[in-house]
Amino acid sequence: MLILYNFAAIYNFIFASSSKINQKMKIKSITTLFFALISFTLFSQNMADYTGGWEGKLNTPKVFNLKVAIENLDSENPVFKIYNNRNIVDQTFEKTSNPELKISFSGNHFFEGTVSENGKEINGFIKSGLLLYHIKLVKSKGNTFTGIWNPLMVDELKSLDFYLSVENGKGNDYQAYPFFGDNRFTGTWCSNFKKENDVISFNDFKTGLQFKGELFENGIRLEVLLGENLLTEIVLQKSTTDWNMGGFVSPKKASTLELTEMEKHIAKDSFPNTHSVLISKEGKLVYENYFHGYNENIPHDMRSASKSISSAIVGIAKDELLFATVEQSIFDFLPEKYQYLKDSLKSKIDIQSLLTMSSGLDADDYTRERTSLASENHYQPTGDWVKTVLEAPMMNTPNTEANYGSANPFLLGIAMDSVVSGPLELFMDQHLFQKLDVSNYIIQTDLQGTPYFGGGMYLTPKDMLKFGELYLAKGKWKGRRIVSKKWVANSFKEYRHLENVPDKNGYGYLWWHHTYQVNGESINSIEARGAGGQYIFVVPELKTVAVITSGNFRNGKTQQPELIFEKSILPYLKK
Repeated sequence: MLILYNFAAIYNFIFASSSKINQKMKIKSITTLFFALISFTLFSQNMADYTGGWEGKLNTPKVFNLKVAIENLDSENPVFKIYNNRNIVDQTFEKTSNPELKISFSGNHFFEGTVSENGKEINGFIKSGLLLYHIKLVKSKGNTFTGIWNPLMVDELKSLDFYLSVENGKGNDYQAYPFFGDNRFTGTWCSNFKKENDVISFNDFKTGLQFKGELFENGIRLEVLLGENLLTEIVLQKSTTDWNMGGFVSPKKASTLELTEMEKHIAKDSFPNTHSVLISKEGKLVYENYFHGYNENIPHDMRSASKSISSAIVGIAKDELLFATVEQSIFDFLPEKYQYLKDSLKSKIDIQSLLTMSSGLDADDYTRERTSLASENHYQPTGDWVKTVLEAPMMNTPNTEANYGSANPFLLGIAMDSVVSGPLELFMDQHLFQKLDVSNYIIQTDLQGTPYFGGGMYLTPKDMLKFGELYLAKGKWKGRRIVSKKWVANSFKEYRHLENVPDKNGYGYLWWHHTYQVNGESINSIEARGAGGQYIFVVPELKTVAVITSGNFRNGKTQQPELIFEKSILPYLKK
C-alpha cells in the first residue's frame, strides 16, 4: 500500500509540474517509474528470508474428504463432480456403450471405473500423482452415483493445524514441505519448486496435490489445488514454537482375547509407534485394537507387505490362463524395445525367479549396499525403470540364489500388465478386492501409471487381515474360490533362503518364512512384511492370522512386530 501511495504522489507531482514537459514524456516517465516500482516489489523477496517453519489453520477437518458423484449416467450428457464445501470439479463427459468409464479432469487426473452388472455401483480409481485411489460409487436417488475420496488417506483430520517447512532458501531457490498436525497422514513427496515474482509453487508427486503460495512481508497465503481447481487456502505466519503433531487417542475396541500387557507396553512406548493389532482364529476376529489415533477406516501404508498381494495377482492371472507357466522368460512379456537387453543368461530370468527374489539381477545395488534391503533408489530416480533394472549386471544364474529387493516384483507388475486386457488396476479390483469386499484402498504406481508390484499399497488393517485369511483358507473366502489351492501351496513353499537379510529367512512366492519360540516350542509363520513394521502373520498350525501396522520408518525398529508377536501374542494363543 505504501508503494502505491508513493506512486500516486509522484504521478500527481509529474502532472502538476511545468507545462513545458511534453505529455508523451510524462507518460513515458510514469510508465518507467511504475515498472521500476513494481519490479522492486515483486522481485525483492529473497527466499532466505522465508526459510524456516510456517503455520496456519485449516477451516474444517473434512476439507480433504471429497465427495465424488456421477449424475445422469443414462443421459447423453452425464456429469462428473468432485466437491467439499466448494464445487471443485463439475463437468460433462462422453459416455460409451461399454461398462468401462474414463473421465479426465484437472490436468493429468482421471477417473476410470466399471459399472457393475446390476447397475447399482461403479468401482474404479481416481489417478492423482503416483496413486490410484479406489472409489466405490453407490447408486442413490435420481440415477446419481456417489462416493468419498480421501487424498490424505485419513477419514477426518484430528487437528486443524497446518505447517510448512521452507528449506535451503537463497534468492529464488528453495524447497518447501507441507505437514499436518494430524501425523497419521504419511506425508508429501514434494518437487518442482518454482518462484515467479512473489508467487511460489510446488507439487506433491505422490498425492498429485498442487501448492501455490503468495509471499507477503510477514506471511504466506497458500492455496492447495487439484490441478487448477482450489481445494482450500491457508494463511501462514512464522512459527514461534515447536510444532504439535500427533498424540491422538484411539477408542478401544471390544475383543475376546485379553492382551493387557501388550497394551501397557504400547501405552508406555516400549513398543513405539504401533498403530494397530488385529488377530483372527479359525476365521473369527478375537482381537482388534488401534493406537495413536488410528482406526478401522484408515488405509495404512503397507510398504513391501503388499508384495504378497502382488504374488496373489500373479497367481490369479495364472489361474485365468493369461500366461502358461511360471517358467516363462520375462522377455516373453516385454515390448520389442527391451528385447536388445536379452542375452543367454538374462533370458533365463523367469516368472518364478522373480517371485522368489532369485532373478540374479543386481538391480537393487546388492553388491554396493549389502546391508540395505530393497534399495529402490538405484532405479527409481531414472526415467525408464525397466531399462535400468534389466541393464543391471547379473550376480548369479537365475533360480539359484535369493536376494531380497523390489526390482524383481516390479518386473512382475510389468509382465502382468502386458497380459491383462484392460488396466491392471481394474483386473486387481475385479478379481481380488471386490471378491474380498475390499473397497477402501490405494495402489501406488510407477512413473508410467502401472501398479507398482514392489510395494506401497494402502489397505485398512481389517482388509489386510482378510487377505491373510484368504491364504490361511487355501485361496477361499467365505466359501468362494479366489486363488487356486495349488497357487497358495506353491506360494507358501520355502524355495531358498534370502542371502542379504540378517536372519537368512526362507522365502516363497513373495512370502517370508520365520520360526518363533514359545515355551520351548517352535511355531512356524508365513508372513507379508513391509518397512516400518507392517506385518501379516499366517500361522496354519494355530489356524491364526495376525496383523500389526506401525510407523517405525526411521528408528531401526522395523522388525518390532516380530517381538510383539512372539512375546505378547503367541503365548496367549497357545493357552
